[in-house]
Amino acid sequence: MQLRLKALASSLNPVRPWFARVNSETLKADAIAGLTGAAIVLPQGVAFAIIAGLPPEFGLFTAVVVALIAGIWGSSMVMVSGPTTAISAVLFVSMSQFATPGSEDYIAMIFTLTLMVGVIQIIAGVFKLGGLISFISHSVLIGFTAAAAFLIAASQLGGALGLEAGVGGGVLDRLIHVAGHIDRVNVTAVIIASVTILTLVVLSRISKKIPSYIIALAVGSGVAWFLQAPAQGVAMFDPLSSIVPAIGAPDLSPGLMVELLPIAATVAFVGLLEAISIGRAFALRRDEPYDSSQEMVGQGLSNAVGSFFQCYAGSGSFTRSGLNVDAGAQTPMSTVFAAGFLVVLLFVLAPYLEHVPVPAMAGVILFVSYRLINLGEVRHVLNSNKKETAILAATFFTGILTELDLAIVVGVITSLCVFLYDSAHPVVAVGAPTNINGRRVFKNAATYGLPECPQISVIRVDGPLFFASVENVEYQFRGAEAASPMPKTKLMGLKGLWKIDLSGASLLLKEIRRARKSGADFRIFTTNAPAMLILKRLHVFDELGPENLHNNKGEAIAAAVEAADDKICADCKLRVFLECAQKPGAQ
Repeated sequence: MQLRLKALASSLNPVRPWFARVNSETLKADAIAGLTGAAIVLPQGVAFAIIAGLPPEFGLFTAVVVALIAGIWGSSMVMVSGPTTAISAVLFVSMSQFATPGSEDYIAMIFTLTLMVGVIQIIAGVFKLGGLISFISHSVLIGFTAAAAFLIAASQLGGALGLEAGVGGGVLDRLIHVAGHIDRVNVTAVIIASVTILTLVVLSRISKKIPSYIIALAVGSGVAWFLQAPAQGVAMFDPLSSIVPAIGAPDLSPGLMVELLPIAATVAFVGLLEAISIGRAFALRRDEPYDSSQEMVGQGLSNAVGSFFQCYAGSGSFTRSGLNVDAGAQTPMSTVFAAGFLVVLLFVLAPYLEHVPVPAMAGVILFVSYRLINLGEVRHVLNSNKKETAILAATFFTGILTELDLAIVVGVITSLCVFLYDSAHPVVAVGAPTNINGRRVFKNAATYGLPECPQISVIRVDGPLFFASVENVEYQFRGAEAASPMPKTKLMGLKGLWKIDLSGASLLLKEIRRARKSGADFRIFTTNAPAMLILKRLHVFDELGPENLHNNKGEAIAAAVEAADDKICADCKLRVFLECAQKPGAQ
């Protein structure tokens, strides 16, 4: 318990390790990156709050407070946190069943949920659960994000067409609503939305550093003014009720917290999955250290504190993080500058929000939803791995056909099932040597069509050898034996064996006895210290004998070739191993 408290104190220490990297050069670079980021997040914050069913100013508060705290206490040097499309969509779908979006009850429940999300994430970080995220396939996030993009697009289609908002629901419900009111489409609204989207498309092809969202909204607002949109029945935004967050404690009534707990766990997981995936990707790209558990604490702290400042749950944003890197950010000071610049922009630009037409903002959100789908990653998954394709498809179609929050659950369960299946079915490969650029390299004999020694079989097990996999491994052993007309001495390498338990040790004992009973032998070569310790403790080496335990493959082959039957060697024309040159019949 004392260790956990010490870890918590270290994680929450306001004096962060990255402070030592700040100097005049990094401050200048971070200030420029922060200004660029503030210009981008201003319209995004408004758009994402609308997606979440909240007043626009709450998205801006989230872009300031959550980004600031997550940047300081997180582990990434360049990741930018704040409101995101995926979490906004999950909040809207999950919370609209309890209260009307935008209502006082809805808003109050969002703040309670955000505090719960933060607490869950902090606990996960303190208990060092960051490594568990590694067990979840990245295809879950790809499929979930794609489903969220479709839901967001469907939710904004009505606004872009000038239709009244529907009753909510999933993607199909929203599309049915639009189709049922297609005769009420407002042509002026369609023109405004189309011009806004076209502006974004053109600007995105010119430069990523241009504040394209602000410019597109300005262009859309100009078109609305030229066409006298309000007189044509086009809805305009209401002014911001406040540009400074009110400080207040969320509702902590036990009944409400119990009711929101499943949703809070889902949002916390989605947020961590996003943040850790983004943070780790940029850390690898920049060759920087990354602590996923500290990132959990940073994300949790930002949400927990943000809930007292009218913020809703946020996470890392790949778009804003990528822009931050492109703009030259060096340290998390870029997020501090971005938060400060955003506050200034709020005071300057907030009065003009009432001149922005709803179809223009709907066009921005439609463009954001399109950009949310990473078509390159989707194609890569579809073309490379059937299991990952199944995970992506299960997550995506669940989000499209049912509820978005259920999609992440289905995706995680499918991902874990695939992981367990792979763990229970390790690859057992029979190797044979081949010459590549003058070097002897062992390849899979069946895959590359390489000849095998009639007396010796070199086997490698890639994966765990434990209670769930022994049956499959034994089945593959028997398959390898069936392909040979005579018993072979097995040389088994443990390099790829990353787990072994009592059941696995029992299988090895069985194989050793089986080989010797058939007149052959069994040898193990390894320098895998953990595996050797377990096998010694489980008495496998007692059965094997010290003369049959080798440090490397070459040593094991030399011993096996020396012990091979000379009569068989004399008639053998294959000469698979270099060591065969010392046997009778060699040319």
